[in-house]
Amino acid sequence: MIKKISITIPVYNEEKNIKELYAKLIKVLDRIEYDSEIIFVNDGSYDNSGKIMNELADQDSRVQAIHFTRNFGQTAAMMAGFDFSDGDIIVPMDADLQNDPEDIPRLLAKLEEGYDVCSGWRKNRQDSYIKRKLVSQIANKLISRISGVKLKDYGCTMKAYRRDVIKGVKLYGEMHRFIPIYASWEGAKIAEIPVNHHPRKYGESSYGLERTIKVLLDLIVVTFLDNYAQKPIYVFGGFGFLCFLASISAIFYAVYLKWVKGISFILTPLPLIALMALVTAVMCVLLGLLAEMIMRTYYESQGKRVYLLSEIRSRGEEP
Repeated sequence: MIKKISITIPVYNEEKNIKELYAKLIKVLDRIEYDSEIIFVNDGSYDNSGKIMNELADQDSRVQAIHFTRNFGQTAAMMAGFDFSDGDIIVPMDADLQNDPEDIPRLLAKLEEGYDVCSGWRKNRQDSYIKRKLVSQIANKLISRISGVKLKDYGCTMKAYRRDVIKGVKLYGEMHRFIPIYASWEGAKIAEIPVNHHPRKYGESSYGLERTIKVLLDLIVVTFLDNYAQKPIYVFGGFGFLCFLASISAIFYAVYLKWVKGISFILTPLPLIALMALVTAVMCVLLGLLAEMIMRTYYESQGKRVYLLSEIRSRGEEP
């Protein structure tokens, strides 16, 4: 049962947007039947954003203003919002007025149907097609294909999460957009609905095409954690085995050239390639063993389990 909603908002130089966003949020939150809080996270803004946030916190007990010492990025700001919230449902959104607070009740209604995560889909996105929309579409299809979690818009900040599916999530880099993937690892039921998206009224976006490269690199990390976090030797050892095969192949080909073609070893790079491949193979296996030791230390020192439970039932107990 939903009792309290936490709205978390990363802020970076949004002085012209904060008060208008707050007014729109209050209008929506006053209509819904749940308790609510608004958490602004000042991600090292150098304009008057921090001052405005403090003014809102002073006048409304539902508002918290959290300030970073410097700019740590949107993912860190979102993580801080999660850490300082205490709602049953957490709804992150952007501070630039492009997300619409009127969509919050629709997200909550979807969770009431039994879903654990409801993701917003900016169906009519109000951004540049080449610079933002096209790149985003390609990235979304790639992420969906690799992760197996089918969403049309991973980049939409506006989502709703049940606290229990993200309570153990730790975010780094640009990984806030992959939270639905983390939630799916916990067995969460995920839904997606179209949400409104408005043109930016004030200020300029601080994100460019280079962010896509960061997202794709983080996707590699997420994929690795999903498939190989508990058995890293499969990755390092597999690559080491390929290097070993390359080394053996180079040796045999060098011998073939020597005895059949009459080409001396010193006239080809094959001996050097064989040696380098062999050294790489040995190093990969050793790194894999080291990673296995680190992984076991991680799980055993913190008492973490390598499995997740959905239910425990024994004879004589009520279901």
